[in-house]
Amino acid sequence: MFLQSIFSLVPEQAYKQSECWEIFSRSRVAQTLKVSSVELVKKILLGDSWIDKRHFAVEPIEMVFEMSAEALNRKFEELAPKLAAKSLSEALERSEIRPWDLDALFVCTCTGYLCPGLSSHIAERVGMRADSFLFDIVGHGCGAALPTLMAVKCFLTENPAHYAAAVSVELSSAAFYVDDDPGCLVSLCIFADGSCSTLWHGTKEGLGWQCKDFFSLHLPKERELIRFENAQGKLRNKLRRTVPVLAAEAVFKLHEKFEQNGPSPSRRLIVHPGGKEVLIELQKRFPHCNFEESAEVLRDYGNMSSPSVLFAFQRGIESQPQEKEMWLFSFGAGFSCHGCRMSQINR
Repeated sequence: MFLQSIFSLVPEQAYKQSECWEIFSRSRVAQTLKVSSVELVKKILLGDSWIDKRHFAVEPIEMVFEMSAEALNRKFEELAPKLAAKSLSEALERSEIRPWDLDALFVCTCTGYLCPGLSSHIAERVGMRADSFLFDIVGHGCGAALPTLMAVKCFLTENPAHYAAAVSVELSSAAFYVDDDPGCLVSLCIFADGSCSTLWHGTKEGLGWQCKDFFSLHLPKERELIRFENAQGKLRNKLRRTVPVLAAEAVFKLHEKFEQNGPSPSRRLIVHPGGKEVLIELQKRFPHCNFEESAEVLRDYGNMSSPSVLFAFQRGIESQPQEKEMWLFSFGAGFSCHGCRMSQINR
């Protein structure tokens, strides 16, 4: 399948990490934590986290510490479709595709749940046809964007003359949970909101990038290292310190599969910017790569979960037009890791 358009979007309101510390330190929830927990948050937010700022849709952001599970769900229902529909509308504007030309919409998220899913709300907002195929993907966590593209590819293989859109959208601000668990506190300090929309066609060359060669790795024995669980009706993120090493090992294994399937003398690696420690471990595994695009996305936006790898991909194709091939890798809950090959076609 061929890329027709891509557009990444974050909420308008941005917060520097130092501002996040000021907000947190003044909050009532900070007074309920152990001194060591507050010090950990301070160390991350005021230290070198490789994150300059983050964007949040929930406003004012200090509200999230006091909101009930129901109130957070309502915020997700209100704000996630709005952010996702805006990113999709912008992607359509950048192409020659009109909303009613879209034959399918695939949406992934993990930071909230709606029934009917986000796809129904987004399709209505952008003006898609009533007979368009809508598909929602949940439960993949930060790695969801690439399995979603695989689902799009399956649809376009069966319907090569059709247009399909893939939207990755996350509102981490509607899924923050605070207690003394270090994983919860790290999540509070690095996660953010964002959405990325991509448009695809089965045969039209569009922007000249072809998506192919999908691989996945599932490690259920490591499930408890990174996952959402329910706590008092809210989403609570479990995140263990060993995840960066596990992520780097998983990406390395999938990279070997790509090499076996057809090595490329010229390719750029684009990875999910899960955090500073993740990128450090990946650089150890791939000393020839600096993961520039991923580091820039982490710096400018934080970890937005599933859309992050596509933010980095967009930076890659815009800043490195001479690249002939990019290998994308995402990872998250499961534990799972996914990869796909983006190749620039010869014209």
